[in-house]
Amino acid sequence: MNTTIDETIKEVVDQLQNFRLQLAERVNSYEQLQLALANRLNYLITNDFSLLISILYRLDISEEKVREFLSQKKELTASDIIAKLIIERQLQKIASRKAFKNNSTDITEEEKW
Repeated sequence: MNTTIDETIKEVVDQLQNFRLQLAERVNSYEQLQLALANRLNYLITNDFSLLISILYRLDISEEKVREFLSQKKELTASDIIAKLIIERQLQKIASRKAFKNNSTDITEEEKW
């Protein structure tokens, strides 16, 4: 597996732990991440829905987007859909941080505060 992919998966897993989404198993691929996260979300859906709503809010996953995907993707479970949305959002955040980090090195000393 590509080292960059390994690092990205690890970064996503680490970020999820900050939001009380500890995964029960070790993951080495996006598919494993999706499955493990869906399992954790399924537990929250059935046992602690208010915590799930709080986590989604903190992760910046909109309720409207969740509802839209739930109505469109009838073949997937709610936990699978939410897991995909969470992973997608975390990957966006990682890409944004990397882009910002790369852009910040282009700033001259005079432009820095």
